[in-house]
Amino acid sequence: MQLTEISPAPKGQVQPAAGTKKVLAGKLFDPYTLEFLENQAITICNDSGMILDVTPFSESGNDFTSLDGEVIDLRHLTVLPGFVDTHVHLFLHPYAETSWEDQVTKESIVERTIRATVHAKRTLMAGFTAVRDLGTEGAGDADIALRKCLSSPGALIPGPRYFCATRAIAPTGTYGPKSSLYLNKEGIDGVTGVDVADGTQECIKAVRRQIGAGADWIKIYADYTVRSRASEVSRRVGAASMATFDYDELRAMICTAHAYGVKVAAHATNRSTIIPLMSLRVDSIEHAYDVATPDTTAVEMFEEYVGHKTKYVPTLAAYYTMTQGQGEIWGRAVNSFKAALELDLDNISCGGDTGVFAHGTNALELSLMVRLGADWKKVLRWATLGGWECVRSRLWEGEAGKTRLAQVGDLKEDPRIVGDNEVPFGAVRRGFIADLIATPGNFAADFEGAVSAESIQFVMKGGRIYKRDGLPLV
Repeated sequence: MQLTEISPAPKGQVQPAAGTKKVLAGKLFDPYTLEFLENQAITICNDSGMILDVTPFSESGNDFTSLDGEVIDLRHLTVLPGFVDTHVHLFLHPYAETSWEDQVTKESIVERTIRATVHAKRTLMAGFTAVRDLGTEGAGDADIALRKCLSSPGALIPGPRYFCATRAIAPTGTYGPKSSLYLNKEGIDGVTGVDVADGTQECIKAVRRQIGAGADWIKIYADYTVRSRASEVSRRVGAASMATFDYDELRAMICTAHAYGVKVAAHATNRSTIIPLMSLRVDSIEHAYDVATPDTTAVEMFEEYVGHKTKYVPTLAAYYTMTQGQGEIWGRAVNSFKAALELDLDNISCGGDTGVFAHGTNALELSLMVRLGADWKKVLRWATLGGWECVRSRLWEGEAGKTRLAQVGDLKEDPRIVGDNEVPFGAVRRGFIADLIATPGNFAADFEGAVSAESIQFVMKGGRIYKRDGLPLV
């Protein structure tokens, strides 16, 4: 019998060491209440990086130099939980620089990994302290090794908390890269953009294989432009997104992943694909830009979405970048998002499909949401607490998850016990990890300026400072 080695962890609850630091926030955003609290002192344990206390302070009569430990004076800034981008591809860079196919087939795995490390640092410096990477796009399981370098106790490089999906799953003939010479072969020179699976048994094996490799998430291409090769003679057919897996295959993958405690993200653009996925309790829908049909409006589609816990990740920034904010596809994405706003849908998270556009400009997704009419305070919640609610493990869901969350203040979620990706983040409260950012911007007057990478003056992840006074410290 093979024994699995588990890293030793202290028994029970780790008591915080005496060493602490205090962050003095001029204003502090609370994503639970959407309020900005003035003059808040955040006490952080140096050893665990956990928030021990959040209390108001008075400007008058306070001698801050007498406080125990390091004092970080951000009284001139607004402090927020670190942003979360729930849809990135760190192993890609903008298609305007190099096409997707050339990146996948002509850039070595070494080059792509080095690029990913650069992208990770840019992302963190832009104020995004956690991301979910939904596929390495031909780089295999390299994200698992990158996660170890970013988010483990022995982290080697600066970057966000990193939730991985390794290889997305799609059926035969669906995804690229596609050879122009060997039309019936998957991939080019042995490189495939996804894990190919057909039939329920292969689908189950693919999910098990990826979870065994270390995936935090499973990603499924539930619809795609399967007949893209027909576009030379039939443009509409070639551009049409259609269902890839049948219902039994989808059910097999989602149920298998859930049985292992792993969430599932589905690339899905069409209403006919999304409705079955919601019935199967998929955890997030990516894109959903084409939910209107000749017989159904986008609002009617999202009426069926209301009440489901499935997160909607609209990836507006990718469509905006690829279309320059013009044309039919962008119009459909706008229509879908505005329909969600009309119904006051709140189970939204901010994921831009970053990599299609430049890493470090992740806040474009937040800006587009506000431009299209979203309440900017809600967008801040979707980008912080909503991001954690999306990417967190299934151990935080259901009744057991509610109980666990209610006990966060007992300081039991110490990263030295539960691990970096299992800690609560996305809010600044006792027991949450200290992932903090700060900006001098005025959200009400200039939201885009306030969330831009240039405005992020301070970045802390896990209680460690990575950026201060607008300058990287690593």
